[in-house]
Amino acid sequence: MEFFELVKKRQSVRSYKPDAVSREDIMKILDAANFAPSGQNQQQWEFIVATGKTKEKLGESYGKIGEAYASQWDEPAKSDFINYARTYGGAPVVLVVTVVASKNPSTRKMHLESGCAAMQNIMLAARDLGLGTCWMIGPLNDEAALREILNVGDDREIVAVTPLGYPTAWPPMRERLDPDLTRKVHWLD
Repeated sequence: MEFFELVKKRQSVRSYKPDAVSREDIMKILDAANFAPSGQNQQQWEFIVATGKTKEKLGESYGKIGEAYASQWDEPAKSDFINYARTYGGAPVVLVVTVVASKNPSTRKMHLESGCAAMQNIMLAARDLGLGTCWMIGPLNDEAALREILNVGDDREIVAVTPLGYPTAWPPMRERLDPDLTRKVHWLD
């Protein structure tokens, strides 16, 4: 897919087929992530690929968060969201991006931004292979559980989580706020 088309077609997918994603495709996606720009070229990221029982444990954790988050919602939205959280939309794979932890605020910011660049590459590479993703930070509302489930030590910081799989359908394109960029672009001379 041509780059600008790819960027515009990347969307957040929230419903996945149970079909397995090949290890080869996962590695292609993570290879693309590994080529993201990084602060001081430190390439501070590491990637966790969760499937099977580990993915189920992640779903149990996120399901509890989903129950609390949607507790005041009306049905069926409430049940739909909780089911999404418990199963990560039915995706067979969950990818997690971590970076080196730092107590220094500017270094921490650099590491997080590098991890975000890697996450963006994951999402674009997945879309190019016909796979869906959804950038998620909601699961981090129970970061202690995530760290335990994924065996992430204090020397790492979790940046984001994404389900990965074949979409049941591609969601409709969402309109861009300020599509002609008259309010978001500021030219200074």
